[in-house]
Amino acid sequence: MSEQERVARRTRQVQVGPVKVGGGATTVVQSMCATRTVDIDATVAQVHQLARAGAGIVRIAVDNEKDVVALREIRGQTRGIALSVDLQENYRVADKVAPWVDKIRYNPGHLHHIEKSKTIEQKVEWIVGVARNHGIALRIGVNCGSVAPAFLARFPGDQLTALVESAVYHSALMERFGFDRFVVSLKDSDPAKVVLANRRFAARRPDVALHLGVTEAGLPPEGVVKTRLAFEKLLAQGIGETIRVSLTLTNERKHEEVLAGLRIVEDVAAGRFVSVPDFGRGLNIISCPSCSRVENEKFVELAQRVKEMTAYAARHRLTIAVMGCRVNGPGETDDADLGLWCGPTTVNLKRKDKKIGNFRYDEVLPRLKLEIDRLITQQADRI
Repeated sequence: MSEQERVARRTRQVQVGPVKVGGGATTVVQSMCATRTVDIDATVAQVHQLARAGAGIVRIAVDNEKDVVALREIRGQTRGIALSVDLQENYRVADKVAPWVDKIRYNPGHLHHIEKSKTIEQKVEWIVGVARNHGIALRIGVNCGSVAPAFLARFPGDQLTALVESAVYHSALMERFGFDRFVVSLKDSDPAKVVLANRRFAARRPDVALHLGVTEAGLPPEGVVKTRLAFEKLLAQGIGETIRVSLTLTNERKHEEVLAGLRIVEDVAAGRFVSVPDFGRGLNIISCPSCSRVENEKFVELAQRVKEMTAYAARHRLTIAVMGCRVNGPGETDDADLGLWCGPTTVNLKRKDKKIGNFRYDEVLPRLKLEIDRLITQQADRI
């Protein structure tokens, strides 16, 4: 993309609290708290930890009324820092969190879960009204593992097109309701799909600011490599106004997401492109970024143990997904050869979308190895 084309794609600017996104502003690096939102002291400390590392926007998950109450106190102790909140599967809490944040993220693929008598348009119009009344921004966050059923039905067998069309449709809804203070994200765990989806959307809507992310990039350093594969291509083409590097990290290391993001932005701006290995030719471990939705803190340790245990299978083309909560667990393990969906006390082990069984955290690895060995044998038999 030429410099002329880059200028032509300059997006409108979106104000997120004290931070400007798009419209020629510096690329904003953001992150998400991994602490439980109800743990006010820990969450406040992590908001400041991420901000000190250079995060322009910090996101917090809200799951229930207790989280809403905690959010109000968290806001009181984090003045001056742009806060975003994730609505998860319950868009109805938007009006309760709006007074205490600068941006709300909703997932179009989760709007059908509740109040089924209402249309998607009615629900989006209500969210827009909340944002307008409180003077805050919105993010339309479309994810590969939770694309709205209506779009999957319209584009059977073509999840990428369904992802893009969902984002285009919701952008149009925003404007139908007279609201333009929004950004869009189109995320996948495959860097190549992230590049394709964002290029397609940017071509269709060059005016809309984009939040870039490779969802469930996994453990460092591999997770940083996966993210670079997408970000270097997109940022170099002028696509992407705010970014997040989604890594599986313990709480005390969560700021490393921010440092990795800043480094990528700096390198691309300076024309320094890191040579990265071809992705997808061997073992691919997907794991979601640790956040307040994680239902058992052993999840991060389990992801690390999976990485160590599976080293022997590095040359085999297998995808293993390790997910930490009910939001990412069910849908985003369906496409993996083997998936571990971590609950409060047990781990759901899956083969594609078929459940194998529930296992304790201390007993799941031997069964996982058995399943990996079976898949390796099946691959060998097909050669």
